[in-house]
Amino acid sequence: MAARSQYEELARQLSAVGAVKRGLVRILPSECPGGTAGVLTLLAKYGEMRITRLAELLAVNMSVTSRHVTHAVESGWVERFPDPADKRSRILRLTPAGEELLDELTRRTTEMFAHNLIDWSDEEVGQLNTLLSRLRDSFSCRGSGGCTPGKHSGGCRAGHADDVHTRTPV
Repeated sequence: MAARSQYEELARQLSAVGAVKRGLVRILPSECPGGTAGVLTLLAKYGEMRITRLAELLAVNMSVTSRHVTHAVESGWVERFPDPADKRSRILRLTPAGEELLDELTRRTTEMFAHNLIDWSDEEVGQLNTLLSRLRDSFSCRGSGGCTPGKHSGGCRAGHADDVHTRTPV
């Protein structure tokens, strides 16, 4: 286990990550807020799904997810259709317009990182990606009531890092 001072420094460094996140939000088109971009990203990654699954993946409650989905549907980026297995439920699907917008968001995000990390090597960017993925996995697994090392409960996806990776870091 690392020394307490290391965790204190980590907390300071992660607070500074807010500047990176604000930079990502600034490059989004005004008509596509971050939550909506997250919806598009997850639908592209995982394909069609119910809103309950989307809320799980976004790690936000259903009312927040519903607002993001409604905006995406009204904008023509996502469509809802009846679930063949349960006609009371709806399945969400990315539309061609949503795929096109997501391609643009990915381009903008990639250009922003390429510009700001121009003096980083491929190896350094890869190390950062690996460590951030590991950090995210540790929190998703060991958060309040989550898994403990070596004992993964049904909801824990430890060891399945690609389950949370998305096309854009928004």
